[in-house]
Amino acid sequence: MNTVFAVLFVFVGCCSNVVFLELLVSEFPGCGNIVTFAQFAFIALEGFIFETNFGRKKPAIPMSNYVIMVTMFFTVSVINNYALNFNIAMPLHMIFRSGSLIANMVLGILILKKRYSMSKYLSIVMVSLGIFLCTIMSAKQVKNGTEGSEEQDVYFLHWLIGIAMLTFALLMSARMGIFQETLYKEYGKHSKEALFYNHCLPLPGFLLLSSDIYNHAVHFSQSTPVEVPVIGQAIPVMWLYLVMNVITQYLCIRGVFTLTTECASLTVTLVVTLRKFVSLIISILYFKNPFTAWHWLGTAVVFLGTLIYTEVWTSIYGALRGKAEMKRERKSE
Repeated sequence: MNTVFAVLFVFVGCCSNVVFLELLVSEFPGCGNIVTFAQFAFIALEGFIFETNFGRKKPAIPMSNYVIMVTMFFTVSVINNYALNFNIAMPLHMIFRSGSLIANMVLGILILKKRYSMSKYLSIVMVSLGIFLCTIMSAKQVKNGTEGSEEQDVYFLHWLIGIAMLTFALLMSARMGIFQETLYKEYGKHSKEALFYNHCLPLPGFLLLSSDIYNHAVHFSQSTPVEVPVIGQAIPVMWLYLVMNVITQYLCIRGVFTLTTECASLTVTLVVTLRKFVSLIISILYFKNPFTAWHWLGTAVVFLGTLIYTEVWTSIYGALRGKAEMKRERKSE
């Protein structure tokens, strides 16, 4: 049952989170730092109260391990959000991060010495091809969108930097997932505790980003006021989007951390990948982001590869075969 609720939290929370994040980024493309800080501060406060009982509960996993995990988690979160400053469109951002499936498998083979079936290798190749196709098509759009401009080379260079940042975050995220998996095998499942320390310990690091966070806080306060029906008060719309982003991010990350204690690292990655596909469709349809037929083809290949990984066809065939055998047995009786 925990797994079911975790998957529900991942899909509802993460998909809603993408909507509010895009509303924020469309207005202020460089607001990634304030968004990340607000998410970390809220989840850390909730965990301090309800998980650690105001600091009185000792961690089950040694703090030294949390320091390693937190360093990776903080780096991934900041780089993923900051990459949006480098001309990375939200659909491409989501598609590219879906490559965590292949990153997780590659590191699992190299670090954990795991071996997988041919169907899983095939699925990973398909996911990689789909992401590669979408990335190439987006690269052409970036070039065409700035063709004839004096800033074309600079614009495209920024885009390449953004892709490099996403690639690094992809590998770091996969390494973190494997590290979490080994920790839970050794010390037991403590998803709520891990959620707290992963968001509390990095908070001092935001001091390095304090000036950027303050500047965006000022910009948010100057945005158009809207009345919130529940409280009957008018607040700047950007702060409303930020609050909703933080709440939905909490649901999303809570579901992901719960899944890490219930499922293998690669399975968690699969669920997150499917969630990203749903978020991608929402982003394209609701925000009317540019998406060509080639993008759709790449997305379809990613989705098909994910389905092959889950062996859904085998499950359907097995279920149908089981029903047929049951009917034959009843007839023989």
